[in-house]
Amino acid sequence: MTKVAPYGSWESPITAEMIAVGGLRLSEIVVDGDDVYWIESRPAEGGRQVIVRCDSRGAISDVTPPGYNARNAVHEYGGGSYAVHDGTVYFTNWEDQRIYSQRRGAGPVALTPAPDVPRGARYADLSVIREGRFLICVRETHFDSGDEARNEVVCVNTSSGVVGLMATRGDFCSSPRVCSVHDGVAWLAWDHPNMPWDGSELLSGSLSPFSGQLAVITVVGLAGAADVSIGQPRWSPDGILHFASDESGWWRLYAWREGAQVEVLASDFDVAGPDWQFGFSGYTFLSDGHVVVARGGETTGRLILVERGAASPREVEVPYSEITYLTASGESDVVYFVGASPTSSNAIVRCDVGTGECDELVSTSSADLDTAYMSVPRPIVFPTTDDATAHAWYYPPTNPDYEAPSGTLPPLMVVCHGGPTSRSGTGFDPKLQYWTSRGFALVDVNYRGSSGYGRAYRDALKTKWGIYDTDDCIAAARHLKAAGLVDPDRVVIRGGSAGGYTTINALTFHNEFAAGAAYYGIADLSVFIGDTHKFESRYLDSLIGPYPEEAQRYHDRSAINFIDQLSTPMIILQGLEDAIVPPSQAELMVEALERKGIPHAYIGFPGEQHGFRVAANIIRAQEAELYFYGKVLGFTPADDIGDDVVTVKNLE
Repeated sequence: MTKVAPYGSWESPITAEMIAVGGLRLSEIVVDGDDVYWIESRPAEGGRQVIVRCDSRGAISDVTPPGYNARNAVHEYGGGSYAVHDGTVYFTNWEDQRIYSQRRGAGPVALTPAPDVPRGARYADLSVIREGRFLICVRETHFDSGDEARNEVVCVNTSSGVVGLMATRGDFCSSPRVCSVHDGVAWLAWDHPNMPWDGSELLSGSLSPFSGQLAVITVVGLAGAADVSIGQPRWSPDGILHFASDESGWWRLYAWREGAQVEVLASDFDVAGPDWQFGFSGYTFLSDGHVVVARGGETTGRLILVERGAASPREVEVPYSEITYLTASGESDVVYFVGASPTSSNAIVRCDVGTGECDELVSTSSADLDTAYMSVPRPIVFPTTDDATAHAWYYPPTNPDYEAPSGTLPPLMVVCHGGPTSRSGTGFDPKLQYWTSRGFALVDVNYRGSSGYGRAYRDALKTKWGIYDTDDCIAAARHLKAAGLVDPDRVVIRGGSAGGYTTINALTFHNEFAAGAAYYGIADLSVFIGDTHKFESRYLDSLIGPYPEEAQRYHDRSAINFIDQLSTPMIILQGLEDAIVPPSQAELMVEALERKGIPHAYIGFPGEQHGFRVAANIIRAQEAELYFYGKVLGFTPADDIGDDVVTVKNLE
């Protein structure tokens, strides 16, 4: 029988513990013969990244033994953490950032030398070349002197561990890829102040052996520019270089043929995305050279097969709205990817592109959870400032066991993603469903600057960060208020990283929200300039403007300088070892909130970095946020949350 209870106080089977389990992240699929490998990031093991193997019989086992963490810190966000050849796994280890080799049935053995500076030499984007004799990868070297880190393409001799320098062009480099049928090599490079999605260059050369190592003997710039972004270079089985370029306004797929750039797939969607990490893959090749491209959707997605000689591409629908890490299998017509949908979270999927038949090797979904508790998002497009429109996913409150008292409307949670050049998709996310199943309406905003809507939409945030992102979150809330879908007096906002910055600004400069939650958010942009890592050290040049020329703009968009305007309750959650948004940012806000006597709560998590990885911390953060909203918005959560989860200060 359906129970009647106020919105926010519904009992839900989607628990904080489920979020921690759902925090198991799947990524980086590699196929080696009949074996399939992937990475699992496990909150229950402190966020340790484990390489997992599925053999030809379907037996699944861990490759990475306890005490090792297959993760790297290049660009701080890492990625491309391992490669496999004939059963030997090569991986980067988090603790010391060295590359290790691990033969099947044996333990890891350090391959690269210990750096002079602890964790000073970091490696990413690993791939095995030349019949297993070398690794080619990106090396990022850090110095005790405080000088800026150096990024290079290097090769590693898999027998001796000797590291050879191959290319140093550009402030940054990524995606070194060697052709399997000739000596061609390609990689990407870009310079400050660009991020790779702003503008980058596709470079190509040929390799020759040199004293037991490899040397690039020619370097030619093929495509890209300061305002054209290139992504995901890859060689086809017959030796043709492919890549994504956004010069059309979308990241479309091209090939380099006979000295010219040739469009492979004319698309009104992005084949690639912003490279916050290494190793993303939005397309792959079948063994016969046909190209398979992934395209997501609202509730389902498609694999687009571009066949040689065919008049038009062929599309195969798959039951996954989010498709990432698309990887060839070596078999004709079979690919692997990480897939998710509104009612299923991430899974490692094997798909026959000839039939569209999909099988899941492993899934992070809870088999016991009834889909009736899952809120299915729908896209909304709404007007915002400067005569523009913005995008979001709207989730209605959903719980088959409850209904709210007649005449009441649900509180609204506005979610602003990080990045800010990221995007929110539609894959099942227990962090969102936690709220909707308790009676919150939720809107996940893809504000101007988000990827997935073309270059013009992504670039709209340039020099407008702190304004348009906040405007669009407010506009989404107003749109839903005007539609009569939510309680106008109980709207909250939450976000992490760049989304935390948006949250802090929304609560400081505007009076649209009743409360908010900032996860590792930025409060003072001037501190951020000199207190972050190389990859993002010039990011604000485009988002805000060059410093110090635009110092006033930095001041005006830093909430800490306008704390007298802040009157909204806030909970702040911060990792105390965060190298991207340092804890000093959270501490500045907490001091200001306390000084003004505003209701607030703060938890600093020892050992956590940028994004929480430890299960106990994920659970506590989620429950503390719910507890905080209950106190501020005036409802009693059904969850058994003790008062010791967090202290809310300055409550009347």
